Amino acid sequence: MTDRLRFPAEWEPQSAVLIAWPHEGTDWAERLGEVEETYIALVAAIVRFERAVICVADDDVQAYARARLSSARIDMDRVAFVEVPYDDTWLRDSGPITLLKQQGFRLLDFRFTGWGGKFEASLDDQLIEALNTKRVFRDAQTQPIDFALEGGAIDADGDGTLLTTWQCLHERHPDKSREELTAKLSDWLAQQRVLWLDHGYLEGDDTDAHIDTLARFAAPDAIVFQACDDPADSHYAELKAMADEIAALRTRDGRPYRLFPLPWAKPIVDGGRRLAASYANFLIVNGAVLMPAYGDEADAAAVAVLEKAFPGREIVPVPCRPLIWQNGSLHCITMQLPHGLV
Repeated sequence: MTDRLRFPAEWEPQSAVLIAWPHEGTDWAERLGEVEETYIALVAAIVRFERAVICVADDDVQAYARARLSSARIDMDRVAFVEVPYDDTWLRDSGPITLLKQQGFRLLDFRFTGWGGKFEASLDDQLIEALNTKRVFRDAQTQPIDFALEGGAIDADGDGTLLTTWQCLHERHPDKSREELTAKLSDWLAQQRVLWLDHGYLEGDDTDAHIDTLARFAAPDAIVFQACDDPADSHYAELKAMADEIAALRTRDGRPYRLFPLPWAKPIVDGGRRLAASYANFLIVNGAVLMPAYGDEADAAAVAVLEKAFPGREIVPVPCRPLIWQNGSLHCITMQLPHGLV
């Protein structure tokens, strides 16, 4: 399979970014106004570089979203709406994982279980099929896979190496050994090897340590990761252990990775609950990196790190403080669609 299929890296050319508009029927209802501002800023950033495909629950949601985006002077020629049912808006985990074929695409439709049954997810689990029925995708073959896997749990370098965390995959599949999971991921995702991290977590994260909150490829020989430089912080020891693990990883030709540690934002607490403010939850688009910003002095330092990790790409901060109230950030609510897919 690996000589016919390839899992592209996020920095490869894209057609669009897929998102779902929040509405009163989602978990955003209590703070809908705040999160809408983030979505408006996100769409404004996306359409500077490529198209945005926005899932909407019904005609009313579409009309409202169109009005809000138009009033923000967003180029609506670069926005497309598709009406499909969904439970919530975390499309990184319910959207399609796309492999490139020699001709066309393969959309991997893994089971989405609401992060191990934590939340209702029956509609989200049917999202890819619903989008395919609406003919959103071109020249694509869908492959349903009866195995729980979220897009935020994996990161690919485009050259046959996958990065993931043992905590998340073991939590979803406690009966499977690391060797078994490595074999399954390598087969389905057309990978030559899987790199596992045993350390790393964020308070306020309910994904069981998704890799996209912790460490990401910036190139086949470079990794950006969330660091913690405050010894008094509850994350310090675990993120230091993760940093040591990452430093010990090697590229396919045996060299250490170039490493880019991200700064640590001051604790953000909501109602006594620590929220997961990770700068690693960025989204790569054509010519740019959209970076979650939290209104913290570390935002500027994070921009500087990403400028070094992604030379030649514009770093665009997007205000994401409202998102972390629901335990995710910018990358979590988006799914890039490779060039030619839509």
